[in-house]
Amino acid sequence: IVLATVRGDVHDIGKNIVGVVLGCNNYKVVDLGVMVPCDKILEAAREHHADLVGLSGLITPSLDEMVHVAREMERQGFRLPLLIGGATTSKAHTAIKIAPAYSQPVVHVLDASRAVPVASSLLHAESRATFAQNLRVEQEHLRQQRSQATTTLLSIDEARRRRPAYDWAKTSLPQPEFTGVRVLDSSAGGPGSSCLPLSLSELVPYIDWSPFFHTWELRGRFPSILDHEVYGVQARQLFADAQKLLETLLSRRLLTARAVYGFFPANSVGDDVELYVDETRSHPLTRFHFLRQQMEKGDGSPNYCLADFVAPREIQAGAAAGIWPDHIGAFAVSTGFGLDSLVAEFKANQDDYSAIMAEALADRLAEALAEYLHHRVRLEWGYGKEERLTPAQMIGEDYRGIRPAAGYPACPDHSEKEVLWQVLDVERTTQIKLTETGAMWPGSSVSGLYFSHPKAKYFAVGKLGLDQVKDYGQRKGLSLQVCERWLGPWLNYEPTTPSDL
Repeated sequence: IVLATVRGDVHDIGKNIVGVVLGCNNYKVVDLGVMVPCDKILEAAREHHADLVGLSGLITPSLDEMVHVAREMERQGFRLPLLIGGATTSKAHTAIKIAPAYSQPVVHVLDASRAVPVASSLLHAESRATFAQNLRVEQEHLRQQRSQATTTLLSIDEARRRRPAYDWAKTSLPQPEFTGVRVLDSSAGGPGSSCLPLSLSELVPYIDWSPFFHTWELRGRFPSILDHEVYGVQARQLFADAQKLLETLLSRRLLTARAVYGFFPANSVGDDVELYVDETRSHPLTRFHFLRQQMEKGDGSPNYCLADFVAPREIQAGAAAGIWPDHIGAFAVSTGFGLDSLVAEFKANQDDYSAIMAEALADRLAEALAEYLHHRVRLEWGYGKEERLTPAQMIGEDYRGIRPAAGYPACPDHSEKEVLWQVLDVERTTQIKLTETGAMWPGSSVSGLYFSHPKAKYFAVGKLGLDQVKDYGQRKGLSLQVCERWLGPWLNYEPTTPSDL
């Protein structure tokens, strides 16, 4: 079985767990790693006389890359089943977008527990035909459901008319302690100049442990999962092992954490947010481009866009009437520096368990660093100084403000990370890189924006109409086809061109 995280994607914890489970069941696993181009996957399948190929991916552009691999397998005459897995994949997407590109079975594998029975069904002659036939029937049913489903959308003009209305003269617009960029680094000397100190041990209270157990396919919330009647024993052992390795990571400084963040004068301009060089706001620095909900809600609630939470440019002339200038924050953090060599060391010692554990802990520390930094930002922005929240309340986001990230429901376009990378000079200051499809390297990284508006909330943009996608492309200076490729999963219509990125 040849496994690979597809081109442009760096996430592989789930794939690694699948590989271990298959290996423990006497399958020979050839793991090609991450960011693997299509030709390398197919070359390895031939070289190793593979019986199955498995593709993994986390970010939404990886879905298009999987379609591309399926098309190439068909074009080159492969007869192998194709397995699909990863956080953004689904049974429906596999049936609708990937399976039609390849004449052999294309199976969505929900998690590692399903990998062995699926592989077994596909590789045994007496079960394969029945399995494949049932799969075809199920996938055709999903395609028919999709073709019959309709989502009623408002025009983008009407959706904008239904934006939330705020009285900006009565809205608290706190002023940050500084504008510009600051860099944090847990090592003695980071790549950026004038780095502020950061200790990994400071992040431990901010760790949300629930997703850690989800990584290992133990569903539940921490700490109650430790007493679960079915797998509490396994959860407690897993947690104990995690604490032991975490202590080693901290005491030996095996991982390096880096962060860059900043505050910028900003105003909304329609559905965009414009950043400025300084408080005079006479010289634009850059723009972030956002999308608006177009669904017909029927309950009178607004159709949101992230730009709604930043004061409009036209009202700044009314500052003398009590309207303070508005700002936006931006950040990028990582705790993954040093992880690759650590994982390689564990694997060289045949310790796949510790290798996966290290990856899972690095991911938890990255999210903890994002939470820690957001806490710091709220203090430096002023509106968080009255907070009296426990770490659990912070993990539960019981505070004012939000930190949405590109690629997530409120701003689903991963390409907006490129704007963030420019404004913070992320690669120079931290060495966190972007792949061509918007994944961050190291994989244990988080980035996003800070909004301070007291009514700022998370939401899902949902399905997008052709009118908004055209408008979005004009605002970004991109062709309709390029925008459709970045926004493929959210289109409420069939795109004009195939969706290969």
